[in-house]
Amino acid sequence: MGIARSVLHGGVRNECRSVTLAHRREWVRRPAVKGMSLRFSPLSWRSVSGRIAGERSTLIRTCGFYCLSVLSPPSYDFPISSKILFRCGTSSSSSFQDTALHGEIPISGVEDELVGYIFGKKKATDVAHAVWKHVVRRGDTVVDATCGNGYDTLALLRLVADSSGKGRVFGMDIQEEALESTDRLLSQSLAPNEKELVKLFPMCHSKMEEIIPKDTSVRLVAFNLGYLPGGDKEKTTMTETTLLALEAAVRIIQPGGLISVVVYVGHPRGSEEFEAIQAFISGLPTEAWICSKLQMLNRPLAPIPVFMFKR
Repeated sequence: MGIARSVLHGGVRNECRSVTLAHRREWVRRPAVKGMSLRFSPLSWRSVSGRIAGERSTLIRTCGFYCLSVLSPPSYDFPISSKILFRCGTSSSSSFQDTALHGEIPISGVEDELVGYIFGKKKATDVAHAVWKHVVRRGDTVVDATCGNGYDTLALLRLVADSSGKGRVFGMDIQEEALESTDRLLSQSLAPNEKELVKLFPMCHSKMEEIIPKDTSVRLVAFNLGYLPGGDKEKTTMTETTLLALEAAVRIIQPGGLISVVVYVGHPRGSEEFEAIQAFISGLPTEAWICSKLQMLNRPLAPIPVFMFKR
């Protein structure tokens, strides 16, 4: 049995510590998961909090195959026995933002969505939204680089809006149909003063730097790639412009900020786009970025959440 390389110690060193057995031995005895393969890589996380196996007992024993991997620095694979799970220690920190710059990234509150995703009960976007809550603060400026039908835009607005009116969501989509759908959802869901915090632009996400005011700190840039749900499936995000958009996001994101990407590989150009994204992210310097993905192994067409955290 190999030792899983889960980082349990902080700092910028790519140093590894051991993974521990999960929870109580009596419920990991059941060999429901055969040949589970996890992919671990060095991260500068000091601790990962919460109950990663906190679902009800029936679901706990019937999980499928999944992959937790890190894109920067490069990762490596090794098999994990069906009785081996990983246990997350608790963290005394209550704020992602307060600890992120010190190399500590607790994920308390994300566990339900993560476990739900692993057991097929939650969507990739649910995981992304849960992570956003631990990055975005009231009054922040954020970017929805692919508005689609507006659900991400609305979720972001609810994270940044406060009585000060300082929070801003800059949303963009190249399809007018998408912006109309987003505007309609915002009108139905928000008070007029809240909706004023959202600025929508009919433009390609590769040009996001053109709409962000100079010297503005951007906490989060969100991408939900692929085609517009309910729209023309032939109109999809393109590899070339997505890479340009990621380069722009890397330039504007502030330290302690996050670039969140949900990649859909089910459409004809999706796999090509994902491979290009993965190659781009893998080349980011490890001293400045922590990048990871969550990928199903026996569902090759399932959406893939990717997170790029800037130290």
